[in-house]
Amino acid sequence: MTQTVMPEDTVQIDAFAMEISDVQTAELDQLYALSISVGWPHRAEDWQFLRETGKGVVATDEIGRIMSSAMWFRQAPDLATIGMVITSPRLQTQGAGLWLMDHALKDLEGVNLRLNATRAAQRLYLSLGFLPEKTVYQCQGVVTNPPDADRPVEGELRVLTDADREAAIALDAGAFGVARAPLMHRLFAVARGYGLFREGVLKAFALCRPFGRGHVVGPIVAGDDADAIAVLAPHLREAEGRFLRLDTHFSTGDFALVATGSGLSLFDTVLTMSKGKSLADFLAEGAHPPLTYALVSQTLG
Repeated sequence: MTQTVMPEDTVQIDAFAMEISDVQTAELDQLYALSISVGWPHRAEDWQFLRETGKGVVATDEIGRIMSSAMWFRQAPDLATIGMVITSPRLQTQGAGLWLMDHALKDLEGVNLRLNATRAAQRLYLSLGFLPEKTVYQCQGVVTNPPDADRPVEGELRVLTDADREAAIALDAGAFGVARAPLMHRLFAVARGYGLFREGVLKAFALCRPFGRGHVVGPIVAGDDADAIAVLAPHLREAEGRFLRLDTHFSTGDFALVATGSGLSLFDTVLTMSKGKSLADFLAEGAHPPLTYALVSQTLG
């Protein structure tokens, strides 16, 4: 790798003079082309949702082509997630990803961090002080054989409304470790959700929204497999015959069996990594805290 240090917003990487700029000023069609170049399914609409939710930078070459990107999302004052770290295939291993990560880490100094690393990127993140936590199983496919509608459910299962938003934020905070209210408000605006209630109290929920090749289910938050299945099942029935994606830390147990048995087969894995406090440091107190059964996305956690 030949990398010449230039002014902070410019760097020479081999034959390319790269300039950094705000992701907000980038053309959506170029961002879409960048993600497609590495096989990621993000549509222009998915990029726009992320731009409205977080911050980021892109690296462009001398004729304005976007060659690399990185984004970060303040989930709470003391916790952020990093994602959409993409480098054009021709510049992979040339240091562009590290350059953009340096910009992200400067903006996030003193903040606990999480990200989900592809196998190719894990060495980079290890070099930056991130530590491995859990495997994420990317399950996807055309939904077939969803659970029957008459499957027994313990409690009241119904569509979520705006009146349920604060309860969902609180339940998600118990599982994720912080209250990420701004993100949840955005998700409620674009997603359809189901919640499981007992004595009027929200015990589990699942949100589903358009993404990539079809829809993605997440987050799913519940106390156990049975409740997680209860809120996932109606989304599976509604998506029958269509493409659906689910990112989960669970590879065994009844929840995983229902997902894979409905056509959401394992497509890929990534590794959740942290810098600063670990996932365990953010666990809610209590004997049976809620669990995140499906991520919002690999970028957002």
